[in-house]
Amino acid sequence: MWNGLPAFTVQTAKTADYTAASGDEYQQLIPMNKATAIAFKLPTDATYNFAVGTVITVLNIGAGTLTISAVTPGTTTVLSAGATAASPTVAQYKSAACIKTAANAWYVVGAIA
Repeated sequence: MWNGLPAFTVQTAKTADYTAASGDEYQQLIPMNKATAIAFKLPTDATYNFAVGTVITVLNIGAGTLTISAVTPGTTTVLSAGATAASPTVAQYKSAACIKTAANAWYVVGAIA
């Protein structure tokens, strides 16, 4: 702990598309590492119901662009630019936090495009 903030546990880097799962939330850092495009997916509540307020942090360490999106866009909404559903992207050496704000609803904030 430094400055009163708990340290993150850095998971093993994901080298293929990955869907968030139990254990990925709270003080976990999920590195994504691929030379070409890679995806981080947020599941529907029916698949895994993360609690409202859950934060999942991802870091793109690979050269490929990381896209954050819903597994089922018609069911789960990912917002990053106001009220319009979007699939934000994260460049190499940038990170983003996925914050669950309601049932099947996530905001993505951070170094996103």
